[in-house]
Amino acid sequence: MLDNGTTHQNRLQANPHLAGKIAGGGPHPPDGGEGACAAFGFLRGIRDRADAIEFRLASGNSVWFPYNWLGTVKFDPSAGLLLKFSGDLVYLVLIRGSNLNRPIEETGIDLIRAGLQRHRVLWVREMSEEDICQTGENGPTIDSIVIGEFETRAVLTEWLTQNAPMFL
Repeated sequence: MLDNGTTHQNRLQANPHLAGKIAGGGPHPPDGGEGACAAFGFLRGIRDRADAIEFRLASGNSVWFPYNWLGTVKFDPSAGLLLKFSGDLVYLVLIRGSNLNRPIEETGIDLIRAGLQRHRVLWVREMSEEDICQTGENGPTIDSIVIGEFETRAVLTEWLTQNAPMFL
């Protein structure tokens, strides 16, 4: 093991691609490849499909869900995006931000329809205030990602009442 005094956090800061901060503009490689904006990463190929989606939290933690667990997706521009994953438990992922349905200028892909609906989104990340300011008014931004897990419908309903009542 190399010990050169750097931590994984230092390496993430030194390599913005690892932290999901590289925009994916430019020509598309013939095989599709991957692209990214500050808010999410995606597969470029129109027929490419990801097996799972990673949610990158501001704390540095990540949670992955397989796309075959994805059920209902609800979008309310004023409230955010609510994704329901059903597996061993039921999980709700609440994504709050702005311009969540706006296409990325260079690619035409958006988070919801061309991304999640077609299973092309690889990761979604909570953005820092600096990243949000750099994105400006035109691009998608992710202010927060809240993940809940539920064994019963009653607990799920209580969580929605507290976190996103507009989705009840």
